[in-house]
Amino acid sequence: MNDAYDDNGDDSDLEYLDELPDVHYTDTPQNKIKRGEEVNITLKDPTINEIVVGVGWDLKKFDTKPLDLDVSIFLLGNDDKTRVDEDFIFYNNMVGSDGSVKHMGDSRTGAGEGDDEMMLLNLNELPFDISRISFVLSMYDVDFEGHNFSMVKNVYFRIVNKNTEHEIFRYELDDELTGNEGLIIGNLERIGSEWIFNAVGETVEGGLSKIADGYGIIVQENMQ
Repeated sequence: MNDAYDDNGDDSDLEYLDELPDVHYTDTPQNKIKRGEEVNITLKDPTINEIVVGVGWDLKKFDTKPLDLDVSIFLLGNDDKTRVDEDFIFYNNMVGSDGSVKHMGDSRTGAGEGDDEMMLLNLNELPFDISRISFVLSMYDVDFEGHNFSMVKNVYFRIVNKNTEHEIFRYELDDELTGNEGLIIGNLERIGSEWIFNAVGETVEGGLSKIADGYGIIVQENMQ
């Protein structure tokens, strides 16, 4: 693929905000997982179909320019590559696979409680040639002086059954964040009729553009 995505960070037109689910933030989360662990979310909750992916974080201090973290999704086939550019879902391409995957908008500050960024996925409506979904965390402006992952705390990734509001698991990421690299949070893999999440926690030097290149997407150099 040769189309370069423009990364201007524009979140002014969030047309899907009316679809935001009323998913509660759990003060005492259960089913915490660690890097290297697997969770069969189908076995955990056989009713699961529509899921909410929530990511949250807090800034350690507020006397500097806010650090803008971004969550991206890559829909991958058996060759570990995206099929088309639209299989890269982020705040400038908020819908993929005919509406089965939606990014609900970019939070630039991490302010407030609960999920800072949310994505909706309808697992039953995903095309069958999508065998794996990769979730990535990155920084928007890695060139801003002093910006790195050490500026944030309480970073987590969680999957929730949208219909029951039940949190399937939570993956706390503070120990996985170093420097200003991109982070492959984990992969949701389709095995037969089941979906299994693998907590990868792998940092990639070069940020989002390097990760995207590995998945067959070319982005502009300023996009990390």
